[in-house]
Amino acid sequence: MTHQWTGIFGVILAYLLGAIPFGYLFVRLKQGMDIRAVGSGNIGATNVLRATGRSAALLTLALDTAKGYWAVFGTSYFTHQDRRFIALAAGAVLLGHAFPIYLKFKGGKGAATAMGVFLYLATLPVLGSMMIFLVVVAIWRFVSLGSILGAAAFPILYFLMDYRQDPSFWTLLAAVFCSCLVIFRHKDNIKRLAAGTENKLTGLKK
Repeated sequence: MTHQWTGIFGVILAYLLGAIPFGYLFVRLKQGMDIRAVGSGNIGATNVLRATGRSAALLTLALDTAKGYWAVFGTSYFTHQDRRFIALAAGAVLLGHAFPIYLKFKGGKGAATAMGVFLYLATLPVLGSMMIFLVVVAIWRFVSLGSILGAAAFPILYFLMDYRQDPSFWTLLAAVFCSCLVIFRHKDNIKRLAAGTENKLTGLKK
């Protein structure tokens, strides 16, 4: 029973940690404005980059990634690596970032937070997904396209690289769910990419 309650607490804490809107807070503190009214309206690192510059964007990226990592690490530690609760915490931290209770459930896309989750759970597959992201952005300059293709490739990479050696239905479920959520959160970007109106990554503030 104690183990179950610890797992439930870990999942709730993962959501609350994921819901911390670092991008929103940094832009509010640095510029005194609401990032949701700037650029794409997203609270993630790419929009922070456009609104405030590289330093705040890099800090946002680092902390959004870190909260994904620490949510699953903490749940793993306190549940003695119970994969059910780890997978639930992975989904919860991403849901927290995408639908944060602190911002009336209007949050970010989740790519950085998902990266943090799977840097802990599936390091090699997520590094492969990151390589796809970097190549796509380097060639076409669309951060959204890189995030979408990287997310789409991740469950396949996980299955090929990790699942066969250490099968875990719960981790595979988390990989599919998180990837689908990231892609879903990019639905407006997909429409703009199809219409040829998506913004490219161009000149940046320091």
